[in-house]
Amino acid sequence: MTEVAQLVATLKRQLKAQALTYSDVAGVLGLSEASVKRLFSSGRFTVERVAQVSQLLGFTLAELLQESAASAPRLQTLTQAQEAQLVSDQKLLLVAVCAFNQWSVPDMVATYRMTKAECLKRLLVLDHMGILQLLPGDRIRLLVARNFDWLPNGPIGQFFLKQGIGDFLNSRFEDADESIDFAHAMLTAAAHAEMQTEVRRLRSKLNALHQESTAAPMARKQGVGMLVAMRNWEPKGFKELRRTDTDHR
Repeated sequence: MTEVAQLVATLKRQLKAQALTYSDVAGVLGLSEASVKRLFSSGRFTVERVAQVSQLLGFTLAELLQESAASAPRLQTLTQAQEAQLVSDQKLLLVAVCAFNQWSVPDMVATYRMTKAECLKRLLVLDHMGILQLLPGDRIRLLVARNFDWLPNGPIGQFFLKQGIGDFLNSRFEDADESIDFAHAMLTAAAHAEMQTEVRRLRSKLNALHQESTAAPMARKQGVGMLVAMRNWEPKGFKELRRTDTDHR
């Protein structure tokens, strides 16, 4: 979908949400209802007319454009090849993670030992991979959801298990901004499914809080990792104490 088509779709969606009609738009633009229908069909809006419809909807033009960009569909998973390429180059993975977290190129270069040329080189690779678009002015548009799902047992998951999880857990978790908890329960299949839903909801909450924090200056933000894991599990030592068939003879 082109940017113009995405913008028109956003206008239509907001009009429907607010129970406004083409007749209402016609009154604001000083056009007939038939002309407004043709305008939406062709997508040939001037900036002035988009601003007028935005005002009708209670948005500024900037807010409407932001809403349109936020509603653009993004991929929820990568391919096996894309995941493998990401974890094959540490700087490529670094730039990708920064891009997913909406860092600018100056932020990346100021924070990490990497020249602007090295950063742009990796961004171009990610562009060719179909993960993002590198726009004029070194702006970045994501084509993949920032919290995309890893492939089951895929390259990113394997990379995390081998190199990430040990580093993440290498802490006493005693600082004020750290926490670690563990709980155990005996659950039915239905209860287990309900708990999985809660885990997904928690992950969505973290992503929503990330979005709320986007506008804050970099100096007021810090990277936060959250590890949530759940599996059918019995400690190894307990398993070794289980009765066997021979114990009952």
